[in-house]
Amino acid sequence: MAKQPQQHRARKRFGQNFLQDEGIIRRIVRSVSPQEGQHLVEIGPGMGALTEVILEATDRLDVVELDRDLIPGLKVKFFNHKGFNIHQADALKFDFSTLVDDGQPLRIVGNLPYNISTPLIFHLLDQGPVVRDMHFMLQKEVVERLAAEPSSNDWGRLGIMAQYRCQVESLFLVPPEAFDPMPKVESAIVRLTPHKELPYPAKSFECFDTVVRSAFAQRRKTLRNNLKGLMEMSLLEALEIDPTRRPETLSLQEVVAISNAYADLQGKHD
Repeated sequence: MAKQPQQHRARKRFGQNFLQDEGIIRRIVRSVSPQEGQHLVEIGPGMGALTEVILEATDRLDVVELDRDLIPGLKVKFFNHKGFNIHQADALKFDFSTLVDDGQPLRIVGNLPYNISTPLIFHLLDQGPVVRDMHFMLQKEVVERLAAEPSSNDWGRLGIMAQYRCQVESLFLVPPEAFDPMPKVESAIVRLTPHKELPYPAKSFECFDTVVRSAFAQRRKTLRNNLKGLMEMSLLEALEIDPTRRPETLSLQEVVAISNAYADLQGKHD
């Protein structure tokens, strides 16, 4: 697939790296496996390389693009697709629930800018009730944190918050040369599928978020040090969790158990 036209230079402030390897593009779309009648949403379509292949499988596609200079090209390229809609907007502020108009859950796809990937993932996790699944291209290190397991160096707030709400699958790596301009890091594709029923429900999501933030505020410190301003250590001991443990040793189930005990203490329940 050809590189983007000379008239549009990738903009650093938008974190633009245009995907141009047709083999990788088709592998991503095979992983998504869009079907006719499904409602697809693409974040950051850029020059439309991924968009073009998605539209071969389904005509229902909304795209959210921040760079207004890319909009005219997308309109011209896909003018003959009646179900193709462009939203010139910042994905970080966009309410994806407004796209649901027929009860069909959204299937979200995107080559996410590295500079906003983590806050954007947190924003999209909040959209869970209207989402069937999400497939993202991210910096490899971010995918490793999303898919991490307890007691690993990558296990932390991002992985816990994602895995609380979704099944997370790391699919495959994407080399820098698949992009123009070429990034200095490797990328990877991840699939996030919101749980139909939470495996470990928190009594208060606010308390869960507070406990995760506090527990992982300083990774090298013990739970006693990180949580001492939040709760008495007797609360952990009652759960048979040793306060001298480090936060990265906690399983998701244990984090939820701590947050539920904290919610009881605060008298907070969703």
